[in-house]
Amino acid sequence: MSELLLGIDVGTYSSKGVLVTPGGEILKSHVVPHGIRLPRPGHVEQDAEAVWWHDVVELCRALLDGAPYSGRDVAALAVSAIGPCLLPLDGDGRPLRPGILYGVDTRAAQEIAELEAELGAEHILEASLMSLTSQAIGPKIRWLQRHEPEVWARTRTLTTASSYLTWRLTGQHRMDRHTASHWMPMYDPRAHAWDPARVRQLIGAVQLPELGWSDEPAGTVSAAAAAETGLEAGTPVAVGAVDALSEAISVGAVQPGDLMVMYGSTTFFILVQEQPTPDPRVWTVSGAFAGQYNLAAGMSTTGSLTRWFRDEFARDLPEDAAYAALFRAALEVPAGSDGLLVLPYFSGERTPINDPNARGVIAGLTLSHRREHLFRAVLEGVGYGIRHNLETFGALGAPIRRVIAVGGGTQSGGWVQIVSDISGVPQLLPRTTIGASYGDAFLAGLASGRVQHSDLKAWVGELDTITPRPEQQAVYGQMYPLYLELYGRSAPVLHRLK
Repeated sequence: MSELLLGIDVGTYSSKGVLVTPGGEILKSHVVPHGIRLPRPGHVEQDAEAVWWHDVVELCRALLDGAPYSGRDVAALAVSAIGPCLLPLDGDGRPLRPGILYGVDTRAAQEIAELEAELGAEHILEASLMSLTSQAIGPKIRWLQRHEPEVWARTRTLTTASSYLTWRLTGQHRMDRHTASHWMPMYDPRAHAWDPARVRQLIGAVQLPELGWSDEPAGTVSAAAAAETGLEAGTPVAVGAVDALSEAISVGAVQPGDLMVMYGSTTFFILVQEQPTPDPRVWTVSGAFAGQYNLAAGMSTTGSLTRWFRDEFARDLPEDAAYAALFRAALEVPAGSDGLLVLPYFSGERTPINDPNARGVIAGLTLSHRREHLFRAVLEGVGYGIRHNLETFGALGAPIRRVIAVGGGTQSGGWVQIVSDISGVPQLLPRTTIGASYGDAFLAGLASGRVQHSDLKAWVGELDTITPRPEQQAVYGQMYPLYLELYGRSAPVLHRLK
C-alpha cells in the first residue's frame, strides 16, 4: 500500500527532495544544485523548464529509482519553490521567458512609483495590507507589459514557480494564498481572494491560478507527468507553498506568536498571526492554513553574500571545506570585528528599509584587518539586519512567543549565536535541520489525510535554545546604532552610484 510522502523544494541555488513516512522518518533524500541568471544589474531570473521542472524530474527519478522505492510507494506529494516569482505562459501553458524572481529582482522601481501615483500609496496599503516593494508582482507585470510587449501579447496565464510546478504535475493552475498575497494590488487579503476589478484593470483577460490553502489538494499527477517523473498517475498533489512558508512548517512555526527566521540565500521571517498588523515596512500576507495571517519580512542578500565571499575571497580553500574554515576563523575574531561594519545590501534591500537602490558597504577597514575580520563582519552585518527586522515587528505590537531558526546558515550554530548576541533574543534551533522539503512532505500528508496537524510536534522533535551572551551584547549595543547611522548617511551617495 502506498503510504510515503514526497516533499520537493526548489530553492535559489539548489533543489531538495525527501521521502518521509507518515511518522516523520526520512527514508531518502537528494539534492540538485543549480544557479541563477543575472542578465543585467537588478535583474534576477531562472528558467522554468531547465531549472524548476528539470530539478523536480531529476529529484523524482533519484528518489524513486527502485532502490528501494518507486512511484508506487508515494501516497502524495507537495512542492514548494522560491517566490513570489513572475512567469508568463502561452495558451498551451508553455513559458514565454525565464521566470522573474522575487524581491532580489529590483527591475520594477519605476513601475512601483507609477502604480503608487495611479492608485495612491495609502490606498494600496489599506487594500493590500502592505506597500509596494520589489517583492510585489504587480509592478513586475507592468514592467513586462512595457519592456516586452511581444511577450505580453502572447501571454494567456501568469503564474509563479511553485504554481508552475503544480501545473506541470497535475495540469491544474493553483496558487497558495500566501504567495498570492504578494501579487498585489490584485489580491484582497481580507477576503483571501483575487480582486476582480484590480485583475481586469492590470491584466485584462489574462488568467491567474485558482487559489487554495497550502494543505489542500490541487489535483493528481497526470499521465504525462508520470511518464517524466516516475510517479504514479493519480497520485494526489497538494497546493503547496513558497519555500519560506514550507520551511516554517518544517520546524513547527505554525501557531500564533511563532516566528521563523530562515537563514538561507536570503533571510526570511514569518510570524504567524490570528489578526493582521499592517505596516508599510513589512508584509502582511495570508498564512498556510485557513484563516491564518503571516507578518512576513525578508532581507535580500544573506546566505548569497557568504557564498559570494567564499567564491571571491576564499579561492585558496577547498570548496567543500571553505565554509567550515571561514566560520572557524571568524569565530576567533572578537565581537565587533575590531571596528568593521558591513551593510549587507549587495542586492538592494527588502525589509524594513525597502530600498532597491541600496548597496553593500564595508566600513572601517584598516591594514590590520584580515579575511576572518571581513567574514565575521559579514555575519554581523546580517545580524544587525535581522535585529532591525525584529525591532520593526516589536514596534508594531506584534506578539512573538518564540523564535525558531532554520536554514543552511544555522548548521554551524555560530551564526545563530552571533544573531542572538546582537538582537538579545533567544532562538530555538532544531537538532536536525532538513528544510522546506520536509515541510512539503507534511503538507502532502495533510492534503491526503495521512497525517493530522497535531502530528507536527513529533515530526519536528527536540529543539535546542541559543541564548544571548551579555558580554557580547554590550559590544553589539554600541555597534548597532552605528549600523543604522551608516545606512542613513551613506544612502544619498549609494543611490548615485551606477
